Amino acid sequence: MTLSRKPKQCEIMGSVKDLQIMKKPTKDVMGVGRFHFSDRYSVFDWGEMPDHIEGKGAALCLMGAYCFERLQRKGINSHYRGLVTQGGRIVAFEELEQPTNIMEFDLVNVLRPKTCKKNGKLEYDYSMFTPSLKNYLIPLEIIYRNGLPQGSSVFKRLEQGLITVEELGLNHYPKPRERLSKPIFDVSTKLEEKDRYVTWREAQKIAGLTAEEVEEVKNLLLEVDETITHTTSKASLENEDGKIELAFTPERSLMVVDVVGTLDECRFTLDGQHVSKETARQFYRKTKWYNDVEESKKRAETEGVRDWRKLCKSRPPKLDPALKKIISQMYTAAANELTNRKLFDVPHLADVIKKCRNYASIS
Repeated sequence: MTLSRKPKQCEIMGSVKDLQIMKKPTKDVMGVGRFHFSDRYSVFDWGEMPDHIEGKGAALCLMGAYCFERLQRKGINSHYRGLVTQGGRIVAFEELEQPTNIMEFDLVNVLRPKTCKKNGKLEYDYSMFTPSLKNYLIPLEIIYRNGLPQGSSVFKRLEQGLITVEELGLNHYPKPRERLSKPIFDVSTKLEEKDRYVTWREAQKIAGLTAEEVEEVKNLLLEVDETITHTTSKASLENEDGKIELAFTPERSLMVVDVVGTLDECRFTLDGQHVSKETARQFYRKTKWYNDVEESKKRAETEGVRDWRKLCKSRPPKLDPALKKIISQMYTAAANELTNRKLFDVPHLADVIKKCRNYASIS
């Protein structure tokens, strides 16, 4: 049974989970928050899509908790405090008797960059982020890439000349489904209307990091990557790529925040088949709405419009019901196998993947 009660004092955070503030953070002291993972989903930064994926929220919550506890065992600091049971107790994953969609964590301050228009374009002012600031969310998404599966943004960026093979640290032009000899580390903005990739030098300036802290971030990313790779390999999953978010504690020590190791934060594959939100992305890439999204993002950037969604000519259609059921089973079966517990009454992940392949072959 998944907890579904509506949280009090709830703020919508992003498009897929709700934030309940139990205790507000101050300048020098962390607060306490709870994520209520929903069955909503988002693709291409659109926000809430017209469908809900049954079981998705609880699956993400449990996968995230399981991975956070693996990080804790390795001595990696995170904001994770535990899972919330139906009776309101805070428990570790192994103590959980039934699925929950609520996770409790330490809460830091979220400072948003100021915006202004310059030469007709929207610009962001990050001057408040300095090396002396503490107890805040670092305004970056930190990305690792162990492989380059079909659909990886790397190929689009290469085609558009936004990045070079050399900047990726490669000595050749990559091919789809290529496994890398060592991971590529990437970084993008986190708190802008449209996330954009930046160089590590830009990231350092944006987030108010010292050169030593940039190296700490990269070392931490590698440790998280290796932990997720080891954890998912037990479920025969390839950890292709993923992202983490970081914050500084009141002592300005790095800690992993948000959630890690889930089908929304990572791109996993099983025998070459996507086991992630990429399955929904592939469906929508074939729609007129996707073309409208791409066009509206370009227009917004050119015209300095903050919310590109207002320029979009169409709304996303609903998923095919058959595909929606497959995606639901994909999330819940992956949670079962990644955690090695039968939390959801669904087929084995390999059987779900067969259904996904069959669907793709006839659609």
